[in-house]
Amino acid sequence: MRHQKNTVKLGRKEGHRKSMLSNLACSLIEHSRIKTTLAKAKAVKPMAEKMVTLGKKKTLHARRTALAVLRQANIVKILFDQVAPRAATRKGGYTRIVKLGQRISDASEMCFIEWVDSATEVETATPVAKAPKKVAEKKATEKVATEKKVVEKKAPEKVATEKVATEKKPAAPRKPAAKKVAKPASTETESKEKAAD
Repeated sequence: MRHQKNTVKLGRKEGHRKSMLSNLACSLIEHSRIKTTLAKAKAVKPMAEKMVTLGKKKTLHARRTALAVLRQANIVKILFDQVAPRAATRKGGYTRIVKLGQRISDASEMCFIEWVDSATEVETATPVAKAPKKVAEKKATEKVATEKKVVEKKAPEKVATEKVATEKKPAAPRKPAAKKVAKPASTETESKEKAAD
């Protein structure tokens, strides 16, 4: 009887499934938010919340237990130093799942899984990272605008000569290749005999 055995298999064998869920939990701890399928997010949510509960204990035994599950020492350090202290006042429910709709390729239900306490940090961090790109684009558009003004200030004769110089000349028509006519085999042998004499 399979009473109270609620393991979600995810179409994988036990070792593969444990490794995958461990890696998903590590990515969630490192990046605070990951995009994955709904089934995987629901499977990793209990593991991630148990890791935060271990992180709140701050004992050596808890740290070693978390390391046995996550298998990455640097991620365990982030968990105990940054993630767990943010959730110190919360009694549970450290993560949330935000549905995104179906994926185009195979219509799998997609979602974000993220920490509840760090949602504001993720939202504020995203625009700051994009700001330098906008500044670079603005500088590029200003540069193009100044170049256009410089071209307009040039004398019309110079601009016309520059345009003529930059225009490509049409390629000359190709001459048809001369066809090679094969000599009959008897004439070739006769010419070789004459050359030998």
